Amino acid sequence: MKPKRSRLDRFLSSHLSIKRKDVRLLLAQGRVKVDHRCANDIQQLVDEYTHVQFDGQVLQDKTPSYIQMYKPQGVVSATKDPKHRTVIDLLPAEHPDNLHIVGRLDLNSTGLLLLTNDGRWSRRISEPGSHIKKRYLVTLDNPVSQVVIDVFAEGIYFSFEDITTRPVSLSLLDSHTAEVILQEGRYHQIKRMFGHFQIKVLSLHRTAVGNLLLDCDLAEGQSRHLTALEVASIFDRDNK
Repeated sequence: MKPKRSRLDRFLSSHLSIKRKDVRLLLAQGRVKVDHRCANDIQQLVDEYTHVQFDGQVLQDKTPSYIQMYKPQGVVSATKDPKHRTVIDLLPAEHPDNLHIVGRLDLNSTGLLLLTNDGRWSRRISEPGSHIKKRYLVTLDNPVSQVVIDVFAEGIYFSFEDITTRPVSLSLLDSHTAEVILQEGRYHQIKRMFGHFQIKVLSLHRTAVGNLLLDCDLAEGQSRHLTALEVASIFDRDNK
């Protein structure tokens, strides 16, 4: 999702119905504040979450929202669906508008799901260069050999997309349960990687995104807002 940005002079021209050339004088007179500071640059970028005031009047004051949910089985990671209940349906009645999902989980998968109305944040999490790790607890119908672990660590070629997956960490917890850590989220990636070895995934549960863990106090279907520290912690370097 692309962030909505514009130059300050364009923003003020639109909101105040004045010519862009007149904005410079308003800034020189100290009549414009951006994020509670006097603005002095007409080229300053303003996005949908920038706080803007003119002569003490608030022109824009939208607050970004960041939510974690314990997604249950049988619920769709979508904002609307004609057949199934969606994760938006599980939110309290008074929830922020225009939420979108950061890293979907399929219908039968469970665990940590993130929602936000901040496209900058979600895009940064999803960008390949961010190297944000996602952790999953996977239950399998057959035991995993060392060969499977080694191939996961090298990456598996997907002929349909003509790509090789990034290295994936696979650690056995017992003969039929594993923790999988990956840095990308291709379509049904974990199921397809195990399927390469004729191993069926019986359950898939996401426990963490970056350094953010699924809140153990949340019951299935419950959600809560993230703290500012949690919002930033996803990008901490020790995640990489």
